[in-house]
This record gives sequence, C-alpha cells and structure tokens, in this order.
Amino acid sequence: MKRNFTVRRSALDGVEAFLSVARHRSFRRAAAELGVTPSALSQAVRSLEARIGAALLARTTRSVGLTEAGRRFLERAAPAFDELLAAGAAARDIGERPTGLLRLSVPRGVVSLILRPVIASFCQAYPEVELEIAASEELVDLVAEGFDAGIRLGQFIEADMVAVRLTPPFRFVVVGSPAYLERRGAPHRVDDLKAHACLRLRRSNGAVAPWSFIDQGKPLEISVAGPLIANDYPTLLGAAEEGVGLTQAPEPVAAASVRSGRLQIVLEPLSPVTPGVFLYHPGRRQSLPKLRAFIDHVTRFAKSGGVRGDVPEVRKPSRE
Repeated sequence: MKRNFTVRRSALDGVEAFLSVARHRSFRRAAAELGVTPSALSQAVRSLEARIGAALLARTTRSVGLTEAGRRFLERAAPAFDELLAAGAAARDIGERPTGLLRLSVPRGVVSLILRPVIASFCQAYPEVELEIAASEELVDLVAEGFDAGIRLGQFIEADMVAVRLTPPFRFVVVGSPAYLERRGAPHRVDDLKAHACLRLRRSNGAVAPWSFIDQGKPLEISVAGPLIANDYPTLLGAAEEGVGLTQAPEPVAAASVRSGRLQIVLEPLSPVTPGVFLYHPGRRQSLPKLRAFIDHVTRFAKSGGVRGDVPEVRKPSRE
C-alpha cells in the first residue's frame, strides 16, 4: 500500500529518497521500496538538490547515475543515515524489552530491607539491564537527576508521582541493647527519655529528626539528646547494639537485631505506624520495560513475604 509522501523543510528531508535511488539506480525500484510513487520520490530528491545547491543524480529516460556531487554526498550521508537508523533501533529496543541502565534513588536502610535480597535474582533474570543504586537519604528530583525511580517512605513522596507499595505499614520503634538497658534502665514514658542517651538521625535537609510517638491516641513529636547523630539507620542501630544509647528506627530495619537479641524494643505501646515503603516514578508514559520488570520483580518478592512490617492491622493509604 502506498502512503502519502510529505516533504518537510528539514535537513534530513529527501535523504532517504536519494539514498534509495542511489542504491537501486532506479526511481521506480526505490519508490517501491519506500512505498511511495515515483513522482513523489523524484520531487523529494529535487527538493534536496535545491537545498544543497547541486545536482546529485544524473537522469536520462533509460538510467539514473550519480554526479560527482552525488558521489561525495553519498559517501558522507550513507554512513550517517545508517547510524540514525541504528540509533532509532536502539531506542526502540529499550522501549520494547527490559534493557539499558536502570537508576534508582533509595535510602540506605532500604537497601538491606528490600533491595539486597532481590538484586542477585533480578540481575540473573534480566542480564541486559544494568542496575545502578544510589543510596542516599536525600530526596532528589528524579527527572532532573536522571533517575528512573526512587524508593521512599510513603509520607515523603510527592502527590504527582505514581507510587507502588512495597511493604505493609510498619512501626517506628525505640530500641536499645540489653547491656544498655541493664545499665540505665528501660524507659516507660516519653518523659523518661530525658534521662537517656538518644542516638538521632539527621535528615537530608540538615535538620535532626525528632522522635515520634502515639500518646493516648494522639501523635507526639519530641526532641531528644544524646552522644551521636548520623544520617543513616544502619549506623544508628550499630551504635545502639554497642550500648551507646537508644535509637528510633523503622521496625523492619531493626527486626534482625531484635530477633537475634542484640536489641530490645522499649516504649512499644507508644510506637507510631507509618504508611510503609513505596517505589515511585514520574508516570506510566515514562515507564520503560526495564522499570516495569523491576517493579514486578520486587513486588513479587514483597508479596511472597520477603518484607514484613509485623505491625497490627491498620488502614492502608489509598495509593497502591
């Protein structure tokens, strides 16, 4: 089926037509290859010649040949046009199957909680995807910084992002080592924290995060003091295990230390519940197969029980 052939005034207009005619030495065969009429093809080549300012083809009623200008143009244009076709094929390939560089921005604590268990299996399942994980507490602009997606706590994700749940809601818990609690005693009320060494988190905006609680059904935030401030939970939990003080952290991040007995939960009835961890990205139109493959892979892991919140049943946020 022949298609309409509309010549636009741009640098590439007529180049494909010329290359096809030069290859076949025939307007008729070139027109058949491109699916256009010979007259439309001839007009496209004439327009190209007019823009260049030189005749590229020598035409007779019996044959078509290249002028000297045409030979020089062919030598430079043919490889360049092939590169353009290859570039288009490469871009189309990325749009059709999981391949290319997948960049994720995640907090450090999430790497051990969610990503570390799935990295090996994802890389094995999708060997043509190159996975890059930028572990930072900083809330980055995904588009401006060139990331495909991010992973964050639900309350920190902008409303215009598409969010995919990775964990159930979970608690923030205060934990300390058995040795510390034996030495200093366990707090039973929020006010008791004034007499304790509290290890604190510095947020990406530079502020030291307060500790959050639910007291008599109402949210409560307090400022605490202590000998250590860090910008990631693994450092705080490691210091707590060494008996430096108490710290507050997401329960799934502290779960391994609690199960092993290296840390104990205190003030448990006052622990607040967060919406959980979500993967987020700018939108479905920009969601390439590499990202869709990763989302499917990590959500299957999460649904299989790989990530647990171990919290009482609470109402989940509407974003899924």
